[in-house]
Amino acid sequence: MHYVVGPAWQAGAAWMYPREDFSYQAMGLAVRQADSGTPLTTDGEVRNPLAMTGSHPTLQLPAVVTVINLENGREITIRVNERGPAETGRILGLSRRAADLLGVGAGPARVRIIEDEVTSRQLAEQLPGGPMLQISAAPREAVKQTDLASPVAGTESRGVSSTTEQSAVSAAQGTGPTPVQLPDLPVQWRQGQPVATQLWVETADFTARGAAARLAAQEGARSGLLSHHKARCGLSDKDLLRL
Repeated sequence: MHYVVGPAWQAGAAWMYPREDFSYQAMGLAVRQADSGTPLTTDGEVRNPLAMTGSHPTLQLPAVVTVINLENGREITIRVNERGPAETGRILGLSRRAADLLGVGAGPARVRIIEDEVTSRQLAEQLPGGPMLQISAAPREAVKQTDLASPVAGTESRGVSSTTEQSAVSAAQGTGPTPVQLPDLPVQWRQGQPVATQLWVETADFTARGAAARLAAQEGARSGLLSHHKARCGLSDKDLLRL
């Protein structure tokens, strides 16, 4: 496994530009991840639909995020390890297990995403290919060493500069380091408070307000005349039911 930002990629007609963002928060639509025939995720993990994982268009991989289903108040924690979803307008894909626990069905769900900054930074720093920490250090003197056992005297070994050290690290990473096995996140969900949505459901339309009000009372809803919605959508002068 390795730390991944990756190049720009296309989701439908939109281009996505991955970047490091350790304080990411957003609201949008989450969907179930489509089954993939590849055995590994984008960051090199073994694909497991029963793990608490997901996909994101731009976040560095891997990253740990809390996902809140605004429609039912459920919360889960997942590790984002894949690029996606491929559908335009979706900001998160969920593994089968994560979608089940969050209460996401076949259609998209409105969610809020909050990145765990501390955990995500720790992952970025410990995995190969992650950002190098800039640590100031005092300059070191060159070290001379003479091999007394050697017939040729005067052999020197000088101190290695920081540039040489970074090159050595890069070379070691390029030779294929031992994959890092990240622990699975707990398969659990927490119950929070749902957030009221602004969805309008039209069950019938009428030319008279009285008939709409009677049906609204039967359905446990209330009727309202949405003049701004009518004007925008070109509807006739009819009452809609607000559920």
